[in-house]
Amino acid sequence: MNKLLIIASVLFLTSCHVTKENTKDQDKVVVEETIIDSTATPTIRKNYNASQTVLTDLIHTKLEVNFDWSKSRLNGVATITMKPHFYATDRVILDAKGMDIHSVKMDGKALNYLYDSLELTVQLNKTYTRKENFTLVIDYTAKPNERTTGGSAAITSDKGLYFINPTGEDPNVMPQIWTQGETEANSVWFPTVDSPNMKTTEEIFITVDAKYSTLSNGKLLSQKKNADGTRTDHWKQTLPHAPYLFMMGVGQFKEVKDSYKKPDGSTMEVNYFVEPEWEASAKAIFGETPQMIAHFSKLLGYDYPWDKYHQIVVRDYVSGAMENTGAVIFGDFVYKNERELLDANDNSTIAHELFHHWFGDLVTCESWSNLPLNESFANYSQYLWDEHRYGIDEADYQADQEADGYYQSSQVQGYHNLIWFDYDDKEQMFDGHSYNKGGRILHMLRNYIGDEAFFEGIKNYLTTNQFKPAEYNQLRISFEEVSGQDLNWFFDQWFLASGHPILDFNQSVNGNTLTVSVEQKQNLEESPIFKLPMEIAIFDGAGKTVHKILVDSLKQSFNFKITGTLNSVVFDEQQMLLAKTRENNKPQEQYIHQFYNGERWKARRDGLLSGSKGTGEAAQRLVLDALSDKFWQIRQLAIEKSGKLNGDFKFSAMNVIKKMAAEDPSSAVRASAINFLSNSANDPANEAIFETAIQKDQSYMVITSALQSLVKSNPDKALELAKGLEGEKSSKMLVGIGQIYGAHGKKEQMPFFEKNLSGTIVQGFDQLSMMNSLTYFVSHNDEEIATRSLPLFTKLAASGGHYTKMFLPQNVNYLIGFFTSKIEELNAQIAEFEKSKDALYADQARKKRAVYEGLVTDFTVLAGE
Repeated sequence: MNKLLIIASVLFLTSCHVTKENTKDQDKVVVEETIIDSTATPTIRKNYNASQTVLTDLIHTKLEVNFDWSKSRLNGVATITMKPHFYATDRVILDAKGMDIHSVKMDGKALNYLYDSLELTVQLNKTYTRKENFTLVIDYTAKPNERTTGGSAAITSDKGLYFINPTGEDPNVMPQIWTQGETEANSVWFPTVDSPNMKTTEEIFITVDAKYSTLSNGKLLSQKKNADGTRTDHWKQTLPHAPYLFMMGVGQFKEVKDSYKKPDGSTMEVNYFVEPEWEASAKAIFGETPQMIAHFSKLLGYDYPWDKYHQIVVRDYVSGAMENTGAVIFGDFVYKNERELLDANDNSTIAHELFHHWFGDLVTCESWSNLPLNESFANYSQYLWDEHRYGIDEADYQADQEADGYYQSSQVQGYHNLIWFDYDDKEQMFDGHSYNKGGRILHMLRNYIGDEAFFEGIKNYLTTNQFKPAEYNQLRISFEEVSGQDLNWFFDQWFLASGHPILDFNQSVNGNTLTVSVEQKQNLEESPIFKLPMEIAIFDGAGKTVHKILVDSLKQSFNFKITGTLNSVVFDEQQMLLAKTRENNKPQEQYIHQFYNGERWKARRDGLLSGSKGTGEAAQRLVLDALSDKFWQIRQLAIEKSGKLNGDFKFSAMNVIKKMAAEDPSSAVRASAINFLSNSANDPANEAIFETAIQKDQSYMVITSALQSLVKSNPDKALELAKGLEGEKSSKMLVGIGQIYGAHGKKEQMPFFEKNLSGTIVQGFDQLSMMNSLTYFVSHNDEEIATRSLPLFTKLAASGGHYTKMFLPQNVNYLIGFFTSKIEELNAQIAEFEKSKDALYADQARKKRAVYEGLVTDFTVLAGE
């Protein structure tokens, strides 16, 4: 059944009612009581995560901070102006996690307060009404490394304030400080009301050594040199935003300047803060940001609302990226040089964080239960940018990947309402529902009400709720006001219910009538019967006809007149449903026709997948033709399918794929072509293709694929060519070489791992990949290599990146198991040698065993750190 989450109190008043007795004394009241059975099982109220009650309004927050790098502490003074929200009060409660509170003052006079390490309760000097402001000055020290922290899969730590290599012990990591406030971690480094339904203007004075750059929200108003060699930077944001969006970044960053020209002709700064060695690549990484700002401003009908848009890249970041207002933080995964960007860019993430400046920063979810108001729109921005920048096929393909992410995560974590009031922990909201599913739901709404109404509804929502918190009903009302439609049905089934439709489509033809039957097969104890407006495209002798239908029952049938021969039926012709679909009796020839005549990527993809089954001539020709499709992923899929071809089709496809390996405009397709050639019949001519790719292709993905292909037939040549690439200043290329060496390398490749796991180029996720390759490398080499690997793993345990440290125990334990197996092998050998009285060999085996026993001890200690 459809279980809408309705939270209600048990109203015992309904079990006792008041009546007037029918007597002359009409004023006498008689209470008739109903006796409640005390043995009955009471109804347990579900957990309900309400929006935080607003007791106090923040008006303005001024912070003055400096840092004790040696102790990873922040010394701060917070001057906070506020007022009672509605009810008069003589006290205020602020979130302040793990601090030392030195004093709380008002007008220079000390106030009494209570502090329990989580909340600071201040007794005011009088009772204030909602028409009266008051200002507190709080002197404090933030100690983020000295408190118990938590985290989640999406945001791995809630420390709030992070000191990275603060004393400079690791020469390969630039010392830096950065913050991460979502969900409620900014109250680790300044006292505040740490709730998404709170808004405040902000200014911050950051005092640092003069060699450091700083970044925060708002504009940089001044930089003052101090007598002690420090500098104080004053950042100020005059528009209110939520406390979790406050940020700081400190380090020896290079600021690469860019700009966005506003519709009024004025210029806004759009700058990129990167480490010095990435200065030359900053515009290649972030350079499309101004075009994104222009596109989204026009599309939404609401100009970018903030006074700047800066982006900074930090090390050991605990999430992917964060939309701090006008000062977005990215993890170091975005560091890519121009050649690496040929294979993959991070424009979808850049677009995602930018879109948050309307959805999340301008209009903020009033509670974490309403998080999809932030994340669903940010997720959908990725579709909107792909659609604009790369075309509809790319947008549809990436959207399908997003839907798969929702399906897969939900199978593991379970299904829940999109607006989820009964979560156990607010961090659970950061999942495939709030992001992936929410984005797909917005796309369905856009298709239902039309582009004009959809974007006008968004504009209405933003304008009505600007600089305020909002809940999902306000989004619904905004779309209803614009479209004139009642959309409760849509929001009830997609926002307030769980799951998704599972649809079985069947078709039959009787004379000139096509009957399409649809059955909803989802689990109705967890999901509703969905109401699904959609389009069906019918291809017959008259061409293509699109019919609008409404699926809103468990089983339905629709009849359509056809002309001549039925060539194909395409269900959900707009390719917009978030649904699992099965076309149970669709003939193969319809799929083949669908490939050649379907306009959208998914129609062609499904046509290729199902139309290419078997070895018939039409199926084989389909695969051959798909190698020339306009979209790269279809060509890539056709390469995979080419292994089933035979005869002339196989010969023709092989020639096409060899050409694709060198000339296809997509590096992903070129890499797939090379992989296909390496797995097909052994052809000596292929080695020349691989060598040419290694020596001439600009794509590191293609080069890595060519190395992995060449190593199968000519490992010595592959290792020789890989060695010539060791000097590439590319983390991606070095990781690719590491994979080759991990699987095929010998003792002479050990210096490669020692250099690159101790250097500055391979960082972040790539460092983790290189460590994995080292583990595999050690497991098929001798005890000398294992011994040389110990200092590397020890160093990584002490100063490796965040993700490296996270997965290091798994690698170490794997090697402990490998060493243990080697000890068992040696024990067997020793027994044989002793039996045959081969004392020399037995002694050599004992020495090896002693080395492995020592390694087990050392690695066990390492695993326990």
